[in-house]
Amino acid sequence: MGISADTKDWTWVLARPCPECGFAAADVDFALIPRLVRENADRWQPVLQRTDVATRPDDQTWSALEYAAHVRDVFRNFDKRLALMLVEDDPAFPNWDQDATAVSERYNEQEPAVVARELAEAAASVADAFAAVQPAEQRRTGRRSDGARFTVTTMGQYFVHDPVHHLHDVAGD
Repeated sequence: MGISADTKDWTWVLARPCPECGFAAADVDFALIPRLVRENADRWQPVLQRTDVATRPDDQTWSALEYAAHVRDVFRNFDKRLALMLVEDDPAFPNWDQDATAVSERYNEQEPAVVARELAEAAASVADAFAAVQPAEQRRTGRRSDGARFTVTTMGQYFVHDPVHHLHDVAGD
């Protein structure tokens, strides 16, 4: 049996702290996003060295390896979204089906060392991109196909919750 798709609209994390991981995305100062991303990426490295990294805790929960591969792709996806917001006026983001990607890219069959390297590289890239955003650019907008609208600031706050939340999922902290 496959893992059920996550169909939640997680944009609510911009209105209130996450009850699962405790992260308060709306309270994140934009200037801290690059540091939070880099620190998060560093914390994934020992997770990816676990001997049980590809073991699912149950039939409905990704393994730590699957979560890490997802986080790597979140870093890559939001790097592209940020770049799009900085060059286009109010762009519509391409849809991304994270669950279909996990299956098609065989997240749980990837090499943990490769995922660790790629996650670190993707984190560095998106952290650098957020660090380069000028104050006036933080008000630029973009939108998802479901109608969710973001400024560069709110997209950054929303984005940083994802890797923090998933580290909580695998580390229990």
